[in-house]
Amino acid sequence: MEVRLKILYTSLCHTDVYFWEAKGQNPVFPRILGHEAAGIVESVGEGVTELAPGDHVLPVFTGECKDCAHCKSEESNMCNLLRINTDRGVMIHDGQSRFSINGKPIYHFVGTSTFSEYTVVHVGCVAKINPLAPLDKVCVLSCGISTGLGATLNVAKPTKGSSVAIFGLGAVGLAAAEGARIAGASRIIGVDLNASRFEQAKKFGVTEFVNPKDYSKPVQEVIAEMTDGGVDRSVECTGHIDAMISAFECVHDGWGVAVLVGVPHKEAVFKTHPMNLLNERTLKGTFFGNYKPRSDLPSVVEKYMNKELELEKFITHTLPFAQINKAFDLMLKGEGLRCIITMED
Repeated sequence: MEVRLKILYTSLCHTDVYFWEAKGQNPVFPRILGHEAAGIVESVGEGVTELAPGDHVLPVFTGECKDCAHCKSEESNMCNLLRINTDRGVMIHDGQSRFSINGKPIYHFVGTSTFSEYTVVHVGCVAKINPLAPLDKVCVLSCGISTGLGATLNVAKPTKGSSVAIFGLGAVGLAAAEGARIAGASRIIGVDLNASRFEQAKKFGVTEFVNPKDYSKPVQEVIAEMTDGGVDRSVECTGHIDAMISAFECVHDGWGVAVLVGVPHKEAVFKTHPMNLLNERTLKGTFFGNYKPRSDLPSVVEKYMNKELELEKFITHTLPFAQINKAFDLMLKGEGLRCIITMED
């Protein structure tokens, strides 16, 4: 049930940096990082029937076995067998790594390890896509962009003409804004502590900006005043607990829906008054934008092919694999959104 992929393009996501720094989780080293990528099937293993050499694919950090209760549910994409496991550095089939150097194993990363010219991935974590789609563009759909886009389109579900607040204007937040733009929201309010992000966010449909540092009162009160009681929908993409609480409390009573995307600190606690829920506000969470990787990602690629979804504006840098450390530097400095790393140069 394994597939060997030739990776042609990979991009750097903040999750790669987070696990490289190894500040908040078990350090599993040596390992090959990378999980946002596109490539071509080079060969398939026993039991693989849906893929063949030459297929164009996106490897995904979470999977879809198609057999478990989650995969059979229309409401979930959290596969029992293949959901993300950041501690597992080996393949499920035999508990062994497919990478080694001088006879010693090098561990896998979230089942993908795309900072490599070739990688081995479980078939359930591989989405077959339109062979005409440019891999150097659609590679960004295998993680962050789909996460933000789906959080809005699949979970928040803003209606045409509605108002949406986006907390955090990094790549995932801007993808959430792109989702609000596609849905036809009339007001898209960007919330970020970094005012330099505001100008760029206009390209993604953001119409107004709020910097919490500019106010002495909580940002949820600021937004409620701007919108006559609160926004219709909010999407939180920072992982900071205060932003999560603000995102929930800034939605309108009676119909407001807040969606949490960011991953909080392991000791974080969400606190809000129960009346905020009793007054008919809804709080939701999402994982990978509620997309099932194999079933749903091909249609997201088609959104790009049909020009409904614009991906070029997310891609701010391109570098050869030999300069991957420069890509890490760009992300650490907060410069740009996505850096595409070309494996063949």
